[in-house]
Amino acid sequence: MFKTILVPTDGSELADKAAQAAAEFAQDTHGRIIALAVAEPYPYSPLAEPAFLPDPAAYDKGVLELAETYVSKVKAAAEQAGVPCETYTMLSADPAKEIIATASRHGCDAVFMASHGRRGIQRLLLGSVTQKVLAHSTLPVVVFR
Repeated sequence: MFKTILVPTDGSELADKAAQAAAEFAQDTHGRIIALAVAEPYPYSPLAEPAFLPDPAAYDKGVLELAETYVSKVKAAAEQAGVPCETYTMLSADPAKEIIATASRHGCDAVFMASHGRRGIQRLLLGSVTQKVLAHSTLPVVVFR
């Protein structure tokens, strides 16, 4: 059965729903949770005017701090269920790749994650982290919508 569950989160209400379900599942199976928030680094454009660029280091620090608040919500759900939980935050331009690598690194058996259900041109332009994880992971992925 699934003993180590990866819960990637973006801090959204739907991600909180996935975290709650993972905590309940882990409680029933005597499992544990690995919580992950992937912050995307500043999207620097070499064509941008230097006068208008924010400090990339400050930006990265800010998004990592925000990521910490996201994983703390997963940890709170796990603690409420009496489930062990480790939290990780990463800075990566490819969240799906980082999710899959983290699952492998920590020996996860399954991934519980949210999908925001983008459709049409929005999905084409923005892509879907969940879709990429589904396509490239060898683990079972439980998707919440």
